[in-house]
Amino acid sequence: MAPLEPWQRVWIDATTYQTDTHSQINCTDCHGGQAVAEMETAHTGLIASPAADAMATCGQCHPNNTPASMNSLHSTLRGYDTVLYSRSAPEHYAALETMQENHCNDCHTTCGDCHVSQPNSVGGGLLRGHTFVRTPPMSQTCTACHGSRVKNEYFGLNEGVPSDVHFRQRMACSDCHTSDEIHGVGLDANHRYDGAQEPDCKACHAGQVGVGSGIEQHEIHGTELLSCQTCHSTTYTNCVNCHVEQTENQQPFYTIEDHSLGFLIGRNPIQNAARPYRYVPVRHVPIDINSFSFYGDNLLSNFDSLPTWAYATPHNIQRITPQTQRCTACHGNNSVFLTADKVTAAEQAANAGVIVGQAPPLPQGYADHITGQQPAPADGGDEGFWGEEAAPEATPTTSSESFWGDDTAAPTTAPASGDDAFWGAPETEPTESAPASDDAFWGS
Repeated sequence: MAPLEPWQRVWIDATTYQTDTHSQINCTDCHGGQAVAEMETAHTGLIASPAADAMATCGQCHPNNTPASMNSLHSTLRGYDTVLYSRSAPEHYAALETMQENHCNDCHTTCGDCHVSQPNSVGGGLLRGHTFVRTPPMSQTCTACHGSRVKNEYFGLNEGVPSDVHFRQRMACSDCHTSDEIHGVGLDANHRYDGAQEPDCKACHAGQVGVGSGIEQHEIHGTELLSCQTCHSTTYTNCVNCHVEQTENQQPFYTIEDHSLGFLIGRNPIQNAARPYRYVPVRHVPIDINSFSFYGDNLLSNFDSLPTWAYATPHNIQRITPQTQRCTACHGNNSVFLTADKVTAAEQAANAGVIVGQAPPLPQGYADHITGQQPAPADGGDEGFWGEEAAPEATPTTSSESFWGDDTAAPTTAPASGDDAFWGAPETEPTESAPASDDAFWGS
């Protein structure tokens, strides 16, 4: 997103603004001041950001959205409090609030930050000459705050990783994230993953998910074993150890110790009725036990109460991913799972509920069904996992319906060893090398 010239930030396009419904409202009704010609008097009592008191301004004409929006996560940043307070203790909350005021409040949004101007986090400035924009422009508003991960993933800006399939269909954020969701209408959430999944893949792909879809991989895995992203997302950014400080002139800044691209599957750290999945992609969040030490000692005194590898919904959805190329891309392949060796010693306790003991093996008798596939390396390595090997050949059905509506449906070949081995529990006991907690992967 190119920065705006200084004059562009404040220039009001009077010609265009005359066509806006809001032009029928006197400027002083929202901005205060005096409707007189003398400049100094005119600016007396001026309100630079009317949306700072949205109920007194926007709420007069938009009573349905405004109260909810003022209480939404976009406005309150309550999601930050939820995770920080969970890792801390009440005696440290005041110090954490001070930290947030210095480092986080630029991401607070008002009505104007989406519909009139760019967010302060990217320098502010009017979007279209003070014309009110009903659907916020994605690259000037949404990705201004959600840029470092979501934008790069969705637009395909991470080197070697394609853009999200929805982006290639020219879909904007608002095509999936509804107005009610963004404004928080009907929601009382303390975190973005509270409540029902919004958006939900099934809203558009209901007939292509789970048992009854006619897609073999979806039939096998159902709707509660894996989240859609576990198979259909790919490499994303993981950040390590964000630290916030201030300069001698009290200018806030932050540093990230490291960030890297990767993809790992872990146990669902927030498993509940709305998100029942046993396995999900997990992303390392930029937190460290000393992240806020500039503002006090031991502020994250309950650091281990939340995992540092968190539930993730990457915005880089693909129909074909390395995980979907062959069964052994996941089964028996420890490289794609968050095993203990991938977690630092200092974070083992925090992630105990997310770490996978070992990649689930193929179910007994299923190997005969995957002729043409190569077994996973004995050492659990990733040879071929991220390579260019072709997926096993399969005889397509005559149906033209598949996950994204192209001409190739999923294979429907029956397993050679019979339905009992294909759908049910293994015919023999699992090996001792597989931890008991992972035996249930295939519903035993």
